[in-house]
Amino acid sequence: MSSSRPQRVGSMLKEELSRIFREEMNDPRLGFISITDVEVASDLRTAHVYVSVYGTPEEQKASVDALEHARGYLRTTLGKEVNMRYTPELHFHLDTSLERGSRIFELLKEVVPKDGEGKANEEKTDE
Repeated sequence: MSSSRPQRVGSMLKEELSRIFREEMNDPRLGFISITDVEVASDLRTAHVYVSVYGTPEEQKASVDALEHARGYLRTTLGKEVNMRYTPELHFHLDTSLERGSRIFELLKEVVPKDGEGKANEEKTDE
């Protein structure tokens, strides 16, 4: 039962941070950012925010650096919006799992034969 509260808080922080990114952040270094996950420590004082950024590796790094630079502003804004005893300290991390998954999918498409080729190979092995 102790793990459900950090999960609920993480979900709430994810929603609120998404809103802040969308409506209040005007930093030109920020690219197209989506929050993939928020992990909150069991004491609710630390939150690790995983973001996916569309763009080149340089643009991704610049976006994460901009978020790290705005960490104080984001924490203050969260503190005004969410009703918690302590507003968690935010740590931003680049999440490349979507890119890795896409790359794996492309590699699998190259390895797995197309329908016509696969059926032809199966017929040859049945003889």
